[in-house]
Amino acid sequence: MLAVIRLILIGLFVIIASLLGIIFCIARPFHKNNVYWLGQLYGQAAKILGCRLVIRHAENVTDNMPAVFIANHQNSYDIFTLCKSVLPNTVTIGKKSLKWIPFFGQLYWLSGNILIDRENRKKALASLKHSSKVINQGKTSIWMFPEGTRSYGRGLLPFKRGAFQLAQVANVPIVPVCMSTTHDKIKLNRWSNGTIIIESLPARYLSDEHKSNMKQACADYHAMMLEKINQLDAEVEQLNQTKRSK
Repeated sequence: MLAVIRLILIGLFVIIASLLGIIFCIARPFHKNNVYWLGQLYGQAAKILGCRLVIRHAENVTDNMPAVFIANHQNSYDIFTLCKSVLPNTVTIGKKSLKWIPFFGQLYWLSGNILIDRENRKKALASLKHSSKVINQGKTSIWMFPEGTRSYGRGLLPFKRGAFQLAQVANVPIVPVCMSTTHDKIKLNRWSNGTIIIESLPARYLSDEHKSNMKQACADYHAMMLEKINQLDAEVEQLNQTKRSK
């Protein structure tokens, strides 16, 4: 019964939030702070899911913006959890097909996110140049998912090169953002689904080695983020055990 109630509430929340968001974005279309405010709005739905969000940012992150943020992409719950950690003056890069999803797609486009055609290499390269201009001319950070898709419980998938190439072209640092595992952790029929921790690591520029070897950059940042995700999972488990013992 709880799961049914939650599904209804989430459905109503998405419709209402999307309509309000569209009105908000029509008033200030493509503004670089739209994504931040919408992330704060959608993040409120974590309470409906019975989750407690803990968001931590490294001290030097805001001082080193604009930057390219890279985050692990787990499932559809990310919109209600991970999105709340997006900082001001940040937009995301998403698939062009997102534009056609009712309500959400129009909101995603109007809020100023960048839509790319990943199947067309020539257009993808053009989008890379456009994104670089957005960073340098608009002083806007870019948020990307280097896995390229949701992992759905398969662990941290191998990284693609796009985010690292963008950071190199725009000459800005990379900020890894790690979220503790949510796959099979959120049960709609369970009253409390515990704590989810989202933490950004310190901003850092690509080394000369990484600039000349993007494959190595992907591997090194993947290892860095995987280690942090494992640490966050251990911390979450400890927090949940402490709560259960009380």
